[in-house]
Amino acid sequence: MKRLPALFLDRDGVINEDHGYVHKADDFHFIDGVFDLVRHANSSGYAVVVVTNQAGIGRGLYTEAQFLELSTWMRAQFAAHYGRIDAVYHCPHHPEFGLGRYRCDCGSRKPRPGMFLLAARELGLDLERSVMVGDRVSDMAAAAAAGVPTRLLFQRGEGRRPEVAGLAQKRIFALRDAIPYMPKH
Repeated sequence: MKRLPALFLDRDGVINEDHGYVHKADDFHFIDGVFDLVRHANSSGYAVVVVTNQAGIGRGLYTEAQFLELSTWMRAQFAAHYGRIDAVYHCPHHPEFGLGRYRCDCGSRKPRPGMFLLAARELGLDLERSVMVGDRVSDMAAAAAAGVPTRLLFQRGEGRRPEVAGLAQKRIFALRDAIPYMPKH
């Protein structure tokens, strides 16, 4: 069976505006160009996989059920715009501020590669032909540790973070700038 490349996307700051611990549809504002990016990935033979740290669950700010409900809603919004999110992986843990069972140093919490590796196993992905679009150095580090060679650091407006040598292949300032990095498969 041929393994698919994936477009890995961080959620807060790439798919939606990062207002801090977004967990309700009313507070979820899509970033311009994300629907076009996902449609391009779909039509080019890439699985689209969201990989997101969700420490708000671990901190007790919202529940895992609320996160899953919002993820279902988000995926439906992509479908309504003729795009497909194949899977959503999340890490609810935080090593310092997590409560109860959520307080741990988990191998899935970015900058560790656990979510990428699990997605590759479960979905049959080819990490060596995959692309990561994230807005934090931890996104780039997790993708690098997982063996994802194309790592695009998405930075918008003021407060652009400096590129960390070796982690991001390139900085992009609009989501459409990621499209040339996904040739048809």
